[in-house]
Formats: sequence, structure tokens, C-alpha cells
Amino acid sequence: MSYQATNPLTDDFELALDGPWTAYWLAFLRLVTGWWFFHAGVTKLIEDGLSYTYGTAYLKQMTGTALGPIPVWMGNNLAWLIEPGVPLFETLIGLAVMAGVLTRLAAAGGVFFMALFWIGNAEFGHGLVNADLMGLLLFVTIIVVGAGRYYGLGAIIERLEFVKQHPRLRYLLG
Repeated sequence: MSYQATNPLTDDFELALDGPWTAYWLAFLRLVTGWWFFHAGVTKLIEDGLSYTYGTAYLKQMTGTALGPIPVWMGNNLAWLIEPGVPLFETLIGLAVMAGVLTRLAAAGGVFFMALFWIGNAEFGHGLVNADLMGLLLFVTIIVVGAGRYYGLGAIIERLEFVKQHPRLRYLLG
């Protein structure tokens, strides 16, 4: 029987993201998440074009949700932005995440969308953990690990001289 005197909970924790399997997994995660959002957006574009009226109609009926009167106001007053914006931004976010270009910026857009869907749908019959929260967590993971650097175009763009001269751009590209 062995006894370890140190407390494993007090030791530093480091998540090493430099192994090949980690890179493969993060690239796969990025591709699947991007495809999911791209498919959602492009399907809306094919079916409704830039007139996705279901979004505004849904918002107008959200009187009893956690967001209160905000979605109803948005449905009544922001239709000019929501109807073309939802399919267009879902498509562009998905494309950028799949390609690994401006990945963190695109994933931040995905976080915004998924946060609104999660709070707005308010289908918490099975608790707070639902598909919208899982999508939100996928996008947050993509931001945190800089998933665009793993077999994405972001890794190539970050080697350009312009990005080297402006290193803060790496925060958007990753």
C-alpha cells in the first residue's frame, strides 16, 4: 500500500495541446461544429432566401420566456436584421469555423447565437443542460483552444508578415 503525502488538488494543472491526437481531435471538432452551423444556415437560405420569417414569428410569441419582453420587441422591430441575418450569419459562421479562418471571431458569433437560443428556447424540461447549451460549449471550446490553428487556414495566415507585425490579430484568427 502506498501513500502520497501531496494533495493532487493543489498541484498545477496544465492541458497540453501539442500532441498529434489532440490536433486531430480539435480539427475534427471544429469541422463538425462548423458543418452543423453551416448546414443550419444554408438550409434556411435555400428554403427562404434572406427572408427567414420564422425567426421573427417565433420571437413575437416568446412572451413567457426568461428574456421577458425583449424577444417580442426584437421580433416586432428588428425583422429587417433578423430575417436575413439568421441564415446569413449561421452560414458564414459555419464556413469560417470549418475553414479555420477568423475562427475565434466566428465562434464568438456562434456563442452569441447559441446563448440566445439557449435562453430563448427555455425548454428546460430536462434541466438546464440541453442541445443549445452543448452547442454553446462547443463554440466556447473552439475559442479557448484556438482550434483554427489545427489544420485550418488560420495557421497559414498567422505565418504572414502582416500578422507577425500585428500579433493581436492572432486572437481573432485562432
